[in-house]
Amino acid sequence: MLAVVVSEADSASAHIGDHLLAVDDWAEHEDSTRPDGDGGGTVYRTDSVELREFDDLHLNVDGVGDVFGRVDSEDERVAPDLLVFASRHAGETDALLTAHHTGNFGPAEYGGETGQFARACPNAHRRVIEALGTHAPPGYEVGMECTHHGPTDVGVPSMFVEVGSDEPQWEDPDAARAVARAVLALRDVDPDAPGENGTRRQLVGFGGGHYAPRFERIVRETDWAVGHVGATWCLNAMGDPDANQDVLDRAFAASGADYAVLESDRPALAETIEALGYTVVGETWVRETTSVPLALVETVEESLGEVDEGVRFGERAVAYEGDASDGDLDVVPLPADLLTEAQGIDQRAARDAVERATVAFETTEGGNRVAGRAVVAPDHDGETLVDELVGVLEQGYDAVEREDDAVVARETAFDPERARTLGVTEGPKLGKLAEAAR
Repeated sequence: MLAVVVSEADSASAHIGDHLLAVDDWAEHEDSTRPDGDGGGTVYRTDSVELREFDDLHLNVDGVGDVFGRVDSEDERVAPDLLVFASRHAGETDALLTAHHTGNFGPAEYGGETGQFARACPNAHRRVIEALGTHAPPGYEVGMECTHHGPTDVGVPSMFVEVGSDEPQWEDPDAARAVARAVLALRDVDPDAPGENGTRRQLVGFGGGHYAPRFERIVRETDWAVGHVGATWCLNAMGDPDANQDVLDRAFAASGADYAVLESDRPALAETIEALGYTVVGETWVRETTSVPLALVETVEESLGEVDEGVRFGERAVAYEGDASDGDLDVVPLPADLLTEAQGIDQRAARDAVERATVAFETTEGGNRVAGRAVVAPDHDGETLVDELVGVLEQGYDAVEREDDAVVARETAFDPERARTLGVTEGPKLGKLAEAAR
């Protein structure tokens, strides 16, 4: 069940609440077990969604997840799986729809507890960013923010979904309706990505600005989700990473994540994260592993090398359905001379041929040039790769032939010195020979 918190102390929240009730059909129930201003009184329910109204600001509502799921003491409670705070965003960011998780890397200046985090909902957050983009009115940007305020005690995976950034936007019915539709798009959405290889495609972000553009790119452009984000100012407020290992550990646990991406070079932070048992990866790693089974990623990095060292995945990685750990993959050398020659003629076509044929392969020059070895599946047909590379060679040579285990490329060229040794001197005859050789 999706739980939605509306705060009557927040005009934008109340406005979003009005539009939530307007864009769907709700049944009204009365909860006499709680005061009206504390989530009791009239409770609204529609398909797997429950909406309750509170007098207090969201930042100060602790344990709110326990309020949902029952309207009287006789009911069997249906605990929510996900909770959304419909809220305003205040700032100097013009028209903006945004979403973020809650918690405090440093002192709790705006609700919650110092160094504590509410359980994030990375998968649902990723989905709501997409939905906000779908429904945003003209002129509104869509973004995400770092983790920066309470509450930290919610009791269920949660996030804020907001309209900003000032009175004109808080009162804008189109913006309120867009947020309402985005929130309702979360019904039946799991808060976390599916389990995979003992982990999930979820990460914690560190560094960068309050509006986290690097982590927004990851959310929008890969299949990875982002939990808590400690912007640079959050990390400064936290202090020394080694002295705050407990805070960092809680950020990972509250994100359901085993991976971290750092916005900039932070060796002390990276060392502390790795010492806690988590894995620091780069944005390139996240992009390259998108759609690739994580068990396969692990096997390839163990057998061929790391993505950060230039390993890249081929098309067969995405479609791979075998057991990457049972030894059915082979590491083979790529045809070095043939590949070098083909890349000299058409680098993109040669790379495409390797990508089609392999599960993964080595590269040089920062991932730009294919070279070295490849990981191949049991049904790998090396002859097809050679044939495709021969096809690339044919673009640059007059004749290309396969002879036993070799590829022979021939190019016809005019040699004026050789012509002179045969008695053809400067003049019309030499010109005709040169023209004929072209």
